[in-house]
Amino acid sequence: MIAKKTIKSEKISSASFFTGIGGFDLGFERAGIESAFQCEIDEFCGSVLDWHWPNLKRFNDIRDVDSSSIPETQIWSGGFPCQDVSVARGWLGREGLKGQNSGLFYPFANLIRERLPKVVVMENVTGLLNSHNGQDFAILLHTLEKLGYGVAWRTLNTRYFGAPQSRPRVFICAWANSTSSAYHVLFEGGQSYLPEKPRLGFLRESRCDVTGARVPEIAFCLAATSGRHTGTDWSRSYVSYESEVRRLTPRECERIQGFPTNWTLPNEDYPLEGVDLDSRRYKATGNAVSVPVVQWIGERIVKELRQSSPDLFEFSLFDGIDRFGSHTPELSGKRAQKVSLPSISGHDDAPKIKWGNGGVVEKGVCLMGATTQYPLKPVSSRLIDVLDKFRPDDRYFLTSNAAEGILRRVNSQGRELFAPLATALSRLQSSA
Repeated sequence: MIAKKTIKSEKISSASFFTGIGGFDLGFERAGIESAFQCEIDEFCGSVLDWHWPNLKRFNDIRDVDSSSIPETQIWSGGFPCQDVSVARGWLGREGLKGQNSGLFYPFANLIRERLPKVVVMENVTGLLNSHNGQDFAILLHTLEKLGYGVAWRTLNTRYFGAPQSRPRVFICAWANSTSSAYHVLFEGGQSYLPEKPRLGFLRESRCDVTGARVPEIAFCLAATSGRHTGTDWSRSYVSYESEVRRLTPRECERIQGFPTNWTLPNEDYPLEGVDLDSRRYKATGNAVSVPVVQWIGERIVKELRQSSPDLFEFSLFDGIDRFGSHTPELSGKRAQKVSLPSISGHDDAPKIKWGNGGVVEKGVCLMGATTQYPLKPVSSRLIDVLDKFRPDDRYFLTSNAAEGILRRVNSQGRELFAPLATALSRLQSSA
């Protein structure tokens, strides 16, 4: 048997780009990977990073980074800005990779080309899969493949990794000269099943005996705007009481993302406090990558780098890219789809591409399908367990006008709210 080249005793380290508040760094460190470099342009996020990694080499603008200044590491990570590809932009339109934010993928790709790290991990919103009729994702995959990487991608949802929030995100793993290794990082092989329908987590009630707070088991996806009071936003998670309703606090949002409590407090020199500080903390946490998912990926990267066992696919009965379907049913038979990257990437007249939730890229061919968003052994968690066990400041509670606005929007759209929330909003509205 031919064993894979491994690094059994060598220290494993990572460089993070678009670092934010350090979600990749923290998740990787929990997996035994040392942080060696960071790049983050936002001043507030930089202050948070200064607090947790005071001695780490850090750049601000990725466009100013000289590749020779990046320490030698096996792993690079980056969640390049999602504003231009996020479905949350809705009617405002999406510029995709041509936008000034997500277009920062290109300087990141140039740095990859100049240094060629062994492993690259990226994260983005699921809107990346259909941005510009699927062309943006095709360009991303083709770029990595032309640089000599085997590539795998998979949509993973935070709620199945031990954090009580429904947050589907696309994770991309590129591994130098090895599609098999990229696959092993994101796919376990075999068939996984959920014990119940995902929707039940939004309907089933949990209650805190100490505070009387009532919430569903699972929160909606945190957004960068989670700190705003609004009478139109019903599609977020609120904490309900008998006749009061509040938004989640920054501390609670941190825990929902898998960060320790008060992770987003900046260093002592940062000049904000109160509501202004809350706003920055909400935004930074809402834009962050979920730590438990990164830890799961990091552990699999470490295992792949260190193991000396033969490649799982070395003696597969299937040739070429079809071998991946022998271990992931969604990538086999009629459930799978193949496309040629060179024929679709960067062509103005290319047809619309409907990318699957997951897949692999090898020798210019993509194999993809409707892969699951959860690991073989999903980890459950409850929103009630991350809530503060005391009454927060009054500024986190909704006004009667906000309650009226939410109910009006819900009724006009024919939506159905979590039952305790609907009751509390009605009582709050009536109290005016």
